[in-house]
Amino acid sequence: MRVATLSAPDDMDAWREAARALIAADVPPDRVVWQVGAAAEDLFATAATPAGTPLAAASPLRVSRAFIALAGDAILHHDPERFALLYTLLWRLRDMPRLVEDHADPLVRRLEGLAKAVRRDIHKMRAFVRFRSVTDDDGDRYVAWFEPEHHIVRANAAFFVNRFASMRWSILTPEVSIHWDGARLSEGPPAIRGDAPEGDPVEEVWKTYYASIFNPARVKVNAMLKEMPRKYWKNMPETALVPQLLASAQARESGMIERARDRTEIGGNAELAWEALRDEAAACTRCHLHKHATQTVFGEGPVSAPMMFVGEQPGDQEDLAGHPFVGPAGQVFNRALAAAGITREQTYVTNAVKHFKFEPRGKRRIHAKPDAGEIEACRWWIEQEQMLLRPKVTVALGATAARSLFGKVMTIGRERGREQRLPDGGAAWITVHPSYLLRLPDEAARTAEFARFVEDLKLAHAALS
Repeated sequence: MRVATLSAPDDMDAWREAARALIAADVPPDRVVWQVGAAAEDLFATAATPAGTPLAAASPLRVSRAFIALAGDAILHHDPERFALLYTLLWRLRDMPRLVEDHADPLVRRLEGLAKAVRRDIHKMRAFVRFRSVTDDDGDRYVAWFEPEHHIVRANAAFFVNRFASMRWSILTPEVSIHWDGARLSEGPPAIRGDAPEGDPVEEVWKTYYASIFNPARVKVNAMLKEMPRKYWKNMPETALVPQLLASAQARESGMIERARDRTEIGGNAELAWEALRDEAAACTRCHLHKHATQTVFGEGPVSAPMMFVGEQPGDQEDLAGHPFVGPAGQVFNRALAAAGITREQTYVTNAVKHFKFEPRGKRRIHAKPDAGEIEACRWWIEQEQMLLRPKVTVALGATAARSLFGKVMTIGRERGREQRLPDGGAAWITVHPSYLLRLPDEAARTAEFARFVEDLKLAHAALS
C-alpha cells in the first residue's frame, strides 16, 4: 500500500502532484491510502512517491478542463473518500479519456454530487455571512462568524477580498480564520462562536429596514428552510425577526382568504378584503418601478365579476389617473367589449405589473416593456386578486399578462383562440393587448385585427355558460 499525505483538506495542488506521481508509478487506486496531516497510517503502507519526483520516463496523462473543474470543486467536500474517488476517476481516464462527460456513470455522478454540494455551500457563505463592527487599536474592523459544511473558506476568500476591499475584516470559522487588512490576506487558527461579537448599533437600523420591506405573504416556509437552514439564522440579525413576521403574515393572509371565501356577502367581507389589498398595493416597493411611477394602478371592477381581464401595465394616462385602461388602448378595449356583448359590470380589469415602466424622451414618457423580474415581483398581487374574485374566466391581454398568469412564456399565436387552464385550475383565454391594434400600420389591418380581437372576447364570454 502507498500512503499519500496532504497538508490541508482543500490542497488541490498537493493532491494533483501526488496523483501524478502515483499514476506515473502505475499504482492502482485500491493500493493507495489518502490522508490529511498526521492521520493514522496503515502499518504495512509505504510513502507515496514524493511530489516533484521527475516523471520523464512516464507518458504524461492529459485531462480535460471538465475534470479539472470537477476535481477543484469536489476536493473541497468533507467526504473523506473524495481523494480516492478522484484518483479512481483519474485512473480510469487513461482508458476512457471522455469518461467525465458520461453523467450516467456512477463514479462521475457521485463526484458531481459532491461538487454541487460544495458550490451550494460557497453560495451560502457569500449570502449568509454578516459582519459586525468592532474597534481595535487601528480603528474599525468587521468580524463575522460562519460554520461551513465543507472546506470552502480559502476558496471563497477572493470573493470577500474583492467585495470588501476597502474594509478591514475577519471571517472566523471552526476550521480556519481569514483576515484582510486592506492590503494583505492572512490566515489564523480555528475559532469558536464566542470569539465573534454579538451585535452592533447598525443592526437595529438594518432590522427596521428588513421588517419594512419584508413581504411574507408569498413565503413558502419549507422552501425558505431549504435555501436558508436554521443553522445560519444565528449568524444574521434579520432572521430573529422571521418567526414573528411569518406569524403575523399568516394571520393576515388567513383573514383575507376567509373574507374572500364568504361569498354570501358580496360587497361585505370580499369587498373589504379587496380594499385592504388595494391599500397595501398602494405602498408596494417589491421592485424598482415604484421609484419613478406616479402611483400604483390597481385593478378595478366588482368583486363579483365573472370575468377578469389582465393587461400588461398602466400607460402614461393610467399612471396619472390611477385607473386601469383609461388611455387610447382602454378606449379600443371598451369598444371591443361592447362589440362582443360584454358589459363592464361583468368585468374586473387589472394589469400584470402595477407601476408604469417608461423611458423619458424629452417631455414624453415612452412605454417600456416589463422584464421577467418585474413581472415576477408583481405576481403576488395578481394571485391575490384571483383568489378574492375567483372569476369563472380570466383573459390574458398580451404576452406579459400570459406570462404572469401562467408563470411561463406563452406564445399568443399558438395559444390564441382556445381555452387554457391556469395553474389553479381556472379557465383562461389568451389574446392580444388592445395596444397592439393601435400599432398596426394601416386601417385595413386594424379593422381585420379588431374583428379578430372581438371574436376572441366572444369565445371567452361564451365560456361563462
